[in-house]
Amino acid sequence: MIGDAWLWVAVEWSPPSYGLPFTDQELDTPTTVALVMAAVVKAAFLWLILRAPAPGPMDRRTKALRRLLYLTVAYDLVLWYPLALLPDTVVAAFDLALWTSLNVLFLLVIRWRSRALRATAGTMFTLELAGMADALLDELDLPELGSNDAVGFVLALGGAAAIVLTVIGQRRDGRWSRGTLVAGWAFVGSFALMISVVALADTLFSGGLVEGIALDALGLVPAVWLAATARELPTDIGPADRPPARRRELRVAMAAVALLPIVALVHPEQSAHHSYTGWSLDCYDRPDYGDLKPSERDAAFLCRARSTEGGVPPIFPDTVPDQAVLAYGRALCRAKDREEQQDLLKRAGSERSAWGMDPWDLVYVCPEVVGATHPELLRSAEEQKAANDAYIAEANARCRDPWPRTKGVAQATANYFLFVDGDPGYLVHDPRDQAAEQAAGLAMDRVYDDDTLIGVGGSAVLVGHVEDVSDLCLTVKAFRAAPPRRVAGWDYVNEVPIVSRSGQLTVPEMDGGDVGAGAPMPNLAIRGKGRYRLRVYVRADDSGEQHLVVVFPGASRKRLQLKP
Repeated sequence: MIGDAWLWVAVEWSPPSYGLPFTDQELDTPTTVALVMAAVVKAAFLWLILRAPAPGPMDRRTKALRRLLYLTVAYDLVLWYPLALLPDTVVAAFDLALWTSLNVLFLLVIRWRSRALRATAGTMFTLELAGMADALLDELDLPELGSNDAVGFVLALGGAAAIVLTVIGQRRDGRWSRGTLVAGWAFVGSFALMISVVALADTLFSGGLVEGIALDALGLVPAVWLAATARELPTDIGPADRPPARRRELRVAMAAVALLPIVALVHPEQSAHHSYTGWSLDCYDRPDYGDLKPSERDAAFLCRARSTEGGVPPIFPDTVPDQAVLAYGRALCRAKDREEQQDLLKRAGSERSAWGMDPWDLVYVCPEVVGATHPELLRSAEEQKAANDAYIAEANARCRDPWPRTKGVAQATANYFLFVDGDPGYLVHDPRDQAAEQAAGLAMDRVYDDDTLIGVGGSAVLVGHVEDVSDLCLTVKAFRAAPPRRVAGWDYVNEVPIVSRSGQLTVPEMDGGDVGAGAPMPNLAIRGKGRYRLRVYVRADDSGEQHLVVVFPGASRKRLQLKP
């Protein structure tokens, strides 16, 4: 019984397997026979593995390959045990680093005698390493390359093909003996052999421990091949040239090995293929048309077509593949009117067919059509900024100071841009007041509730506009004392109180937005914190609407309507 335990340890190089009752009964006959046979096989394999390496000169690459091969053999024999004590992530990373180095050196050291063979081997090595990278990604709980069954099969096939091509490369190189090549082919066939051994053990011995013993012995076959490959590296014997016909056959075979895994990935599209969805991170970054390469424009359109931003359904349902979405997009460009666009979207099953598609979305698939009527949509971000700056500068240039001879301590004149629809006007406010938002809301309520041009809310005054305009000319001036009233030539003149709690009173600027003053506005609270009077002059004519805002210190809380 104690001898049984020692027999197991001597052959299996590990403590007795879980479930083996060494303490109260002996090994059964099939297990004992399997252990004895495995001991003989392992001894033979170890003799092949531990043979002294061949002498001879080697360059740096060859030396590095030999050392890595012996490291791999040591890993298979003994180093696996201490590495098994480390986290699985570390082991997976070690495997990937080791075999990456080995494969690179195989490509550099083996004399492949054919560019096609070397290129094919490189492709298979890449697939083999991709499979190992997949294992590492799995340990790191990251998305795997081979999450698709077809991709996983190709990666596994690439690993087997990498071994086959390495053995072929060794044969063509000529430095390795027939025994090493046999060991390599045995490595390739060991997987099928293992299946046969399991089946034979199941038949003869009803499975159990015999299977594990046999598989453990066969597990040394890769180490035999790797050790033999390292041992014979210095030998320098050139192979005989192959006949042209044989070379052609080999090239055809190599091309088949390289293409078959790729062909395995090509299958009929059973479901819609999506490159981008409404949740794709790249879709949150929406560059201007002029900043995209031609190859990136289709993707930008797909982002918009599949966007669910704002909680709305995408323009095209997920059942429509990318290529069909692009085709629908180009058809929408050719639509004569909105009604024809809606019909196309209904045909595609869109839940937003009534919306149609806007030119700033369609420009990515038909710039020549959209650009004819909306050339501004073809600009880059830099071009668009330059155009906006020029537009603002031109608008500011149209505005003139209505009191050019009366200079304020602080003053400015600019175009004030309003919302096209429903903008009540502009604020003169204390932006640093903690209750600034509340004050602005109160001022707005006063404008609507009292149906007046000016609404007062403490530290904020909202000034409305008398005409339906999208912009107006605004001049602001601050004085140390009340200036003359000068109501002639103005349609409305009102004076109201305003307070500055932080020492600031100003008008909002555009600052990259669509609403606000087109030029920097000064601080009108020239005496710092305190109470001020704010007088507003308004007039409208054929050239547009013009406003003059005058601010000066004053404690009065009266509201004065000076004109009309």
